[in-house]
Amino acid sequence: MEHRFWQQRWEQAQLGFHLSFVHPILKRHLSRYALAPGARVFLPLCGKTLDIGWLLSEGYAVVGAELSELAVAQLFAELGVEPTVSEWESGQRWQHDALSVFQGDIFALTPATLGAVDLVYDRAALVALPPTMRDAYARQLIALSGAAPQLLITFEYDPAEKEGPPFPVLPAEIDRHYADTHEIEELSRKDVLDASLSFRDAGVSRFVEVAWQLLPR
Repeated sequence: MEHRFWQQRWEQAQLGFHLSFVHPILKRHLSRYALAPGARVFLPLCGKTLDIGWLLSEGYAVVGAELSELAVAQLFAELGVEPTVSEWESGQRWQHDALSVFQGDIFALTPATLGAVDLVYDRAALVALPPTMRDAYARQLIALSGAAPQLLITFEYDPAEKEGPPFPVLPAEIDRHYADTHEIEELSRKDVLDASLSFRDAGVSRFVEVAWQLLPR
């Protein structure tokens, strides 16, 4: 999937993936990870999710990776803070207090540039990528985070009914990506079709949201 696809989604405000509330899965399950105050949570392909503000309010440090400069600018504007902006190898690092966002290509990030990660919260990254990119993404995420614990959200639906993104990701694929490095547990599974108007309007008959806990082996 070309970078320009996502740049255009932000430029044209086609943001069906952006929620107007803090994700209930994050609020429900974060305590399972017993994070220390100030623990660093990594959000790949973070957009301007409201989850970031909630994590900051709970006392955690947040580091994000996001391709779109427009998305990052909107994130900081909506948080009401003025970032310090500096350069890194693939783009700009936006920072304010406990929040850092690397704007640019996540595949260009290195563990040394990213820094320590205590938890990966993947709400909309794995599912945003087509199958041809997901193997490389999972390997990069493991390398970046040092196989840190992960709270992962995926979707399941009939791909014959709708073309992603978001794309359906089935349990067997999660095992393929992460079973060598993590113990995998399904936390919840719910058909959220009524809450996803874009998918209902597209004729999808079911749209199942699944939460996964991944703990290092």
